[in-house]
Amino acid sequence: MLTGIVVKPIKRAPDERGSFAEVMRKDWKDLFGDDEVAQANLSITYPDMIRAWHRHRKGQTDYFLALSGAIKICAFDEKTKELNEIVSTGQIPQIVRMPGHYWHGFKALGNEPAMLLYFTTKMYDYANPDEERKPWNDTKIVPKSVNGKKDDPRVGKPWDWNYPPHK
Repeated sequence: MLTGIVVKPIKRAPDERGSFAEVMRKDWKDLFGDDEVAQANLSITYPDMIRAWHRHRKGQTDYFLALSGAIKICAFDEKTKELNEIVSTGQIPQIVRMPGHYWHGFKALGNEPAMLLYFTTKMYDYANPDEERKPWNDTKIVPKSVNGKKDDPRVGKPWDWNYPPHK
């Protein structure tokens, strides 16, 4: 993984009523370190929609939690040209820590809307947003490795969010 990206599984406690899970605790130092959450947001994304690319210029870190559906989260390091791809679903909950300096975004997978709850370490500043954006199909996002693999067939080509899985 790119430095600073952390994937933390969420433990569910099932019983005859359903299940319970803690999704955020400030004592999870393995995930949060010294970060403090400043804002929470809910995104509902229709199937096959892509919300990418953006990054944060003022040190914001995002924490993604898929509540339902499935998403493919990608992060791209402009310096090393490494790309990380993480699939998160509401079925197997996990929180993904995304340092904001990486170009990042996600695609809703499957045939149902994806519901994403995400937490940020900075509040959104309407007057002076810290986001820098690129189009989802920007041809300058060309990975030299994908999840640490240099032999991935997507290496050396503009990133294709719609590349068929398991090709």
